[in-house]
Amino acid sequence: MVEYLPAGRSTESRKEPMAQLVGDQLFTLLEATVKPEATLMVGKKIFVGKGERAEIDRIKRRIGHNELTDSAKEMLSTVVRNIVESQEARFIEFINKAGPISMRVHQLDLLPGIGKRNMELILKERQEKPFESMGDLKKRVPTLGDPVAAIVHRIVSEIEGKERYYMFVKPFKPGGRY
Repeated sequence: MVEYLPAGRSTESRKEPMAQLVGDQLFTLLEATVKPEATLMVGKKIFVGKGERAEIDRIKRRIGHNELTDSAKEMLSTVVRNIVESQEARFIEFINKAGPISMRVHQLDLLPGIGKRNMELILKERQEKPFESMGDLKKRVPTLGDPVAAIVHRIVSEIEGKERYYMFVKPFKPGGRY
C-alpha cells in the first residue's frame, strides 16, 4: 500500500476510507475502499485477490501515476523496492533470461546504469552459469552498481508511463479494466 486516506479524497462527495495500492505482480495502481474496522499502515502488504479480504472492502478502479497523492508518489519507490527484494528469484530469472528486443536494443540495455560493458559481462557470466541471487550477480559483475535500484528505477519509470517498452508493468490505459 502506498497511501491510506482515512477520510477519502477531499474532492469526492462520499467520504469513505480509501487506499492507493500497487500490485506486486504487474505493478498496477489501484484505488480501493477500506473496511471501517481495518487498521492500515503505508508500506504494508495487503491482500486484494479473490476471497475474503481482511482490510479492503472493494477495488474502486485502476488509476494512473498522475492520480496518486503526492505522498503516495514519494512512497512508490520504497514500496516497489520492497516488492523487488521480496521477489528476488523472479528478478534474477529476468536477468538470466533477458534477451534482445530488436537488432540494436537488448532488455538489459533498458535497465538504468547497466551500460554496454556491464551488459556484455552479464551475458558472458550467465552463459557460464545462471545467477543465483542479486549478491551473486554483484560478485560476478563487480563493476555493476545496485541491480535492485536499477530494476526499481525502471519499474517506477514504467508506472509513470515514460517508457516505450514495458518489461515489468502492465501499461495504464485510462478507462480500462484493472
